[in-house]
Amino acid sequence: MDSAELEKIAAEIADEILAGVCGEGVAAEGEVCPGCVQRCVQMCAAKTRAIVAAGADRVSAGERLTKVDPSLAALIDHTILKPEATRDDVIRVCREARRYGFASVCVNPYWVPLVARELRGSAVKVCTVVGFPLGATSTAAKVCEAELALRDGAQEVDMVMNIGALKSGDYAVVESDIRLVAETCHRHGAILKVILETALLDDTEKAVACALAKLAGADFVKTSTGFSKGGATAADVALMRRVVGPQMGVKASGGIRTLEDLKAMTAAGATRIGASASVRIVEAASR
Repeated sequence: MDSAELEKIAAEIADEILAGVCGEGVAAEGEVCPGCVQRCVQMCAAKTRAIVAAGADRVSAGERLTKVDPSLAALIDHTILKPEATRDDVIRVCREARRYGFASVCVNPYWVPLVARELRGSAVKVCTVVGFPLGATSTAAKVCEAELALRDGAQEVDMVMNIGALKSGDYAVVESDIRLVAETCHRHGAILKVILETALLDDTEKAVACALAKLAGADFVKTSTGFSKGGATAADVALMRRVVGPQMGVKASGGIRTLEDLKAMTAAGATRIGASASVRIVEAASR
């Protein structure tokens, strides 16, 4: 831990103690609290309610807002997979993930070394994608892509299964494709999530894909890439949960933009959520 991180933790502890001693807000009505750090939503709830009652429909918070539901944040892979994402975008996402305690930061493989550096020393995992977004590359290419990403610091891999092979009935090809990538991940102590792209499958194909992923040793099945014609639905998540049982993870992703979306997915059986609107979701939960 460097001195900046130590200073940040010490400041947060001091703030919590101050809030505990002084209660909601430490200054009289109409005055600014000494040493204001823009955490009014967290530390001055009475004043915040007064502001909202006066007509505000949005209240800003500084970067040191810390009190969000950690169990909710820990469900979310904070995701930035758009091709135009810049270095600054990726760094911002990493800082948000540290601040809110998201499960991972999910990026394209090019950004894995940067994310590994940005998240070093934190509990947030480095997640990347393989065979993304079509799943139609060779198994050898997927294994090589996974191997390189894992060497660069990836701890979780989301691979797209071979959708065309599944729809062609080439189940042995699909199982082998997943199994070889799973073995590569597990050799490095990482986990594998298999993206089914449910919008392209009927229910029978979804069930077969889940069974093959489980048979091949994957750790999660995942609904969608977010780049096809549809995203996660609660019905798909429930079907996937029924097929894989309680021991395997189910990740819902694609089109999850609100707290209500997240709640619908977890109620259906999802144990991980992929979202780019993660900050908006956890801040909605903290209101």
